[in-house]
Amino acid sequence: MPSSDPLPPKESALFRKILKCYEMKQYKNGLKLAKQILTNPKFTEHGETLAMKGLTLNCLGRKEEAYDHVRRGLRNDLKSHVCWHVYGLLQRSDKKYDEAIKCYRNALKWEKDNIQILRDLSLLQIQMRDLEGYRETRHQLFKLRPSQHASWIGFAMSYHLLGDYETAINILESFRASQTMETFDYKHSELLLYQNQVIREAGNYEKALQHLKECGQQVLDKLAVQETMGELCLKLGRHDEALPIYRELIARNPENTEYYQKFMEASQLAGTDELIEAYRAKQTEYPQSFCARRLPLDVATGAAFRELVDEHLRRNLRKGVPPLFVNLRSLYRDAEKVKIIGSLVECYYQNLISSGYFSAADKEDENVAKEPASALLWTMYYLAQHYDHLRESEKALDFINAAIEHTPTLIELFVTKGRIYKHAGDVLEAVKWLDEAQSLDTADRYINSKCAKYMLRANQLKEAEEICAKFTREGVSAMENLNEMQCMWFQTECALAYQRLEKWGDALKKCHEIDRHFSEIIEDQFDFHTYCMRKMTLRSYVGLLRLEDVLRRHPFYFKAAKCAIEVYLRLFDKPLAAESATEELDIENLPPTELKKLRNKQRKAQKKKAEQESAQSKEHQKKEQHNKKQLYQDGDPEAPQLDELIPEKLARPDDPLEKAIEFLKPLQMLAKDNIETHLMAFEIYQRRSKLLLMLQSLNRARQIDASNPILHGCIVRFHRVLEERQAAGDIDPSVQIVIDRQRENLFRGHATAIALNDSYRQERDRDNLDAVYESAKIMYTLDASRRDEAIALLTGCDLQKASLEKATKLFLLLKSGYFGACDEQLAAFKKLCQKRFPLAVVFADVIATPITTLTTTTSGGSPGNPQTTVTDSGSGRCTMITSEQTKPVNGPEVKSQK
Repeated sequence: MPSSDPLPPKESALFRKILKCYEMKQYKNGLKLAKQILTNPKFTEHGETLAMKGLTLNCLGRKEEAYDHVRRGLRNDLKSHVCWHVYGLLQRSDKKYDEAIKCYRNALKWEKDNIQILRDLSLLQIQMRDLEGYRETRHQLFKLRPSQHASWIGFAMSYHLLGDYETAINILESFRASQTMETFDYKHSELLLYQNQVIREAGNYEKALQHLKECGQQVLDKLAVQETMGELCLKLGRHDEALPIYRELIARNPENTEYYQKFMEASQLAGTDELIEAYRAKQTEYPQSFCARRLPLDVATGAAFRELVDEHLRRNLRKGVPPLFVNLRSLYRDAEKVKIIGSLVECYYQNLISSGYFSAADKEDENVAKEPASALLWTMYYLAQHYDHLRESEKALDFINAAIEHTPTLIELFVTKGRIYKHAGDVLEAVKWLDEAQSLDTADRYINSKCAKYMLRANQLKEAEEICAKFTREGVSAMENLNEMQCMWFQTECALAYQRLEKWGDALKKCHEIDRHFSEIIEDQFDFHTYCMRKMTLRSYVGLLRLEDVLRRHPFYFKAAKCAIEVYLRLFDKPLAAESATEELDIENLPPTELKKLRNKQRKAQKKKAEQESAQSKEHQKKEQHNKKQLYQDGDPEAPQLDELIPEKLARPDDPLEKAIEFLKPLQMLAKDNIETHLMAFEIYQRRSKLLLMLQSLNRARQIDASNPILHGCIVRFHRVLEERQAAGDIDPSVQIVIDRQRENLFRGHATAIALNDSYRQERDRDNLDAVYESAKIMYTLDASRRDEAIALLTGCDLQKASLEKATKLFLLLKSGYFGACDEQLAAFKKLCQKRFPLAVVFADVIATPITTLTTTTSGGSPGNPQTTVTDSGSGRCTMITSEQTKPVNGPEVKSQK
């Protein structure tokens, strides 16, 4: 394109060579050529040459010089599209996408039809999800290059992403009609499948099915065609057409559960008996299929379930399938099925001990062979997991000890024993058995990681790092290498461990590292915008864009954000003292000799500290230079340098609440269905005295679960804040109007916070320990004279139906001194807890060192069954507990085989 400040032919040829060198990554040659032009007195301030020199310097890692040259060039030639384009490239390399878009738009003012600038602009617009702008840019590219495939695809996709399906379909159909192909390749196949996806998303299932029938022969991914046709037939109610499709799919893969479920849906079977018969037929047809035998257990009940599960258990215990319990665990939501399974496996155990058969009938039948010796082992293994799930830890330990005595080299037994101790409340013992398990096979990365996770739950960070070091890169610390690999489960557990140990800066460092991982993942999608369009992987590309839009909904981010918010709230409530450079002492009353010793000691300490800081600085510089060398040796542009995460600085933020809000905002957008998001928002806004935002958080939480006990505590606190602010006349009239509209609905007509709490306590079941915990706390907070009543409320709970987590919560509240001294009530409650949970160390009488503070942190676990670690910061002892409640199933008593 013609330049706004053209060079003579000789210099113009040199400038074209500079562009060529940039494209070929020959940056040093490019600098030499730029120097030839700029040393000419007539062109020392030639804008485009300065800009290209700056771009080349940026690729060599000299960022400050690069910006200086590009800005000089831009000042000298503001009408040059080259200068603006180069400035945009610099901004893009620093991930300043908004600024880069502005630069590209300025470049287009002077060169509106420049293909390269339009392409770069479109990439940034799709990265920033400026879909309207993306559509306009793709339209312009389409008009300029209508013969290119990418122009058509990008133009159609811009309408698809905006939800204008009809226009997208028309563009794709026109593009397909313009193609004259005799042989159909992979790209054409993917185009047809993408076109079908757009038709389906438009809701036109009939047209989508017809499209597949017409073009199915041209598609290379035959599996995708079959699956899509099956789904469309079901949606259109054409069950007769769907049936043979899913019959073929099951024949192709007899272990796909979705195929079986869709096949049964297409069969239109009326009752449970018909479903079971259909599964029986599939078992006969595919005798080795695990799914055909497992899926009917979900629908069967009563005698039919007993018969099916009996057959399933025997088959798998005989073969020795380790994940059998995991596979059947979903059935444990039904109490009747739990009883049937428990009684069957207990009978197997008794009969295997006495006769070597699963039942007495098998023994009498001459055609039935004796069971293998391993059947007893796997039966004991299953029973240990069964009773552990029911939280009958003593029975579970009897069975697992017997299994270990039977086969002391099976790793799964030691892992299960560790899990039993974890659920029973003794994490240190759990770590011991996991360490034993990993020592049996040090090359097993799964057991290695599991052991490290248990160690982190027990706050043994150094030991966990040493365990992980077996599989990390040599020459780099395990913690650093795990951060490079974005090993987020490890970093999340580290953050929670540091939080329990009250190492706030280290906890925040891990949370920020996880946040950076998510930012990097979002930035990495930039590389796929051109790749996917070129390779025609359009369905995967749309899936990637939609995944990136909701990426921070992932549990890893939620855990890290929650941890960070809790730490920032703690630092707001109790900020850490600033680090003092020198120790303040009363030196006036010291004798001269002592004063001289003190001065010498301080000088030595300062000198030693200075030497350490100098050594650390040199090491940091050396490391930084090495990283830069590694980064630029291939000529890649310099990535933006992120601030170093220093725990001491992170633990002393200028505005903790503002930092907490940074973590909260993504959760409010993407995890708004989780009540914890809004409860955390309330805690932040309460400390900022934002009444309307507090009210908004409460209303959003009430829409999710109005009966949540923690939410009740927040509502009562909000009521008390309003009472105090109204008494002081400190509420804006417009804010008061909004609150008054919500008052009746929020406070249920109760005039005072005390009345609201009493009403809630009377309405809730006494067995709901979370409700008891919150109402007792608030009762004492609102009225200190009701202390004895609040303590009696806590200690009068029925612990037989309580989980370890909830009992621990009540115990720690009493022990923390929240209600003042209550030694007698605490001792009595502790005895009840010891009787109910004999293995839990948190209730143990003997503790190595006095307890200074006890904290509980909820993390991990499965949905509805979070895991909580209770930490004694004085002794370092901790216990892992879960909130799952299960009713014990009566069965025959089992004696240890030890």
